[in-house]
Amino acid sequence: MKEAINNYLNKLKTCIDNLDRNEIEKFIEILTESKNKGTQIYIMGNGGSAATASHFCCDFNKGVSYQKDKKFKMICLNDNIATMLAYANDVGYEDVFVEQLKNFLSKDDVVIGISGSGNSKNIIKAIEYANENGGITVGLTGYNGGILKKIAKYSVNANINDMQISEDIHMMLAHMIMQIFMNQGE
Repeated sequence: MKEAINNYLNKLKTCIDNLDRNEIEKFIEILTESKNKGTQIYIMGNGGSAATASHFCCDFNKGVSYQKDKKFKMICLNDNIATMLAYANDVGYEDVFVEQLKNFLSKDDVVIGISGSGNSKNIIKAIEYANENGGITVGLTGYNGGILKKIAKYSVNANINDMQISEDIHMMLAHMIMQIFMNQGE
């Protein structure tokens, strides 16, 4: 058992060590600019990435924004189950995020897609729409980044062929960035 534990933790450590710090810093700059301008941030994912998107949203809307003059305005597109299921049933699962963006997206809003593979069709469609309509797009990916890394204007890629490690990295990014903002004392 200890060998399996050590193998997993060593893979995670190596992945953390190999993260591109410039990608992370740019992501933080995008979030900072959005908060300062008061633009909307949309975040989305499927499965475990949906849970990360929801958690990210909670940490920024409450954890980082509580009792602050300038607050983050973040909406998790996978949190409205009724809306998602209505689009999935009546239109198609590939449209569950893009159709919500069509209702709300304004120029310079930030759209974050989280996809371990980088190939989730519903996220790709939403990012393409945001790119075409003045959004600032960010992809949080694993593996080689897939299509999402190629089409998002900005990316943070875990760059490991392991879904669980990729998901660990994405959640770690949310918590790390949250603490950075909280320690800034703004």
